[in-house]
Amino acid sequence: MIKFNINAQSEIPKFQQLVDTVVSALAKNKLHRGDQLPTVNVMCQENSLSRDTVFKAYSILKEQGIVESVPNKGYFIAKEGRKIFLFLDTFKAYKEVLYSEFVKNLEKDTIADVHFHHYNIDLFKKLITEASNRYSKYIIMPFAHKQVAGVVNLLPPDKTLIIDWNTNIKSIKNKLYQDFSAPVSEVLEQANHLMSRYKRMVMVYPNYTYHPIITAKRFEEHCRKYNYDYIRLQKEDDLNVKAGDMYFSVSDRMLGHILEQCRERKLEPGVDVGILSYNETPMKKFIYKGISVISTDFKLMGQKAAAFASNDITMDFCVPTKLYFRESL
Repeated sequence: MIKFNINAQSEIPKFQQLVDTVVSALAKNKLHRGDQLPTVNVMCQENSLSRDTVFKAYSILKEQGIVESVPNKGYFIAKEGRKIFLFLDTFKAYKEVLYSEFVKNLEKDTIADVHFHHYNIDLFKKLITEASNRYSKYIIMPFAHKQVAGVVNLLPPDKTLIIDWNTNIKSIKNKLYQDFSAPVSEVLEQANHLMSRYKRMVMVYPNYTYHPIITAKRFEEHCRKYNYDYIRLQKEDDLNVKAGDMYFSVSDRMLGHILEQCRERKLEPGVDVGILSYNETPMKKFIYKGISVISTDFKLMGQKAAAFASNDITMDFCVPTKLYFRESL
């Protein structure tokens, strides 16, 4: 049987500690379908708990379908199951595509807890510390901060998958990422025959974005290669959409401002101005007859992440990046 080590000094309520112990034991295959949990009386005596605390914990486990009660016999594990810790940065439209595909492809009886760190290192540390040893797998979307690697090292390396960014976290070998560098250069070459129609290239890289700077550098290298006039626009207030410009935006917020100015100034995307966006979302194919996009395959990323979550496998996979040609370019 598993041990219930209740910490009376913890900020986590005692009933939740009981729930977490059972869930963690399931994740580690220490409990299986049909295993009996201690009776309420035994649990109270061995752990100095009140009956209300134990009943509350068992009620939560029953509501989650993890435990079933049999009259005059006790409480039993109702199902096998894995519990996955999915840690994303923010919930944007393209992350919804990833998440939807991830959940759709999880095996039966696998539960995914999704959390968001919003690039806040204190929140990142807090949630990972709390999640340690409570899940069967950890799928983490990191960000550029000097403390991130040390925090991720708290997790079991063989059970942890880094997704989206290929950060230098040496202890974690499982990676599922996109390349923001070489593929950008490749797809810009594919789009060059359309880009060449415009007089000036504008790299829209606002100072609030967390998008890797290497993408902007590759765009600017492309402009220098073909002797294009170009600028990097970083302040929202500096946006001034003009006929003859081609805008490459890594920010959907800035994309909205570009389209708004096009409408106000009666400039037709793909005719008067060129627009190229980063990260595919379901709506970009419909906006203004379609927005051209450079994007990794977030559906494939979600499918691959689900495969890691549901199976005992290793993974080191770079998700392809491609160009979606539409009328805005």
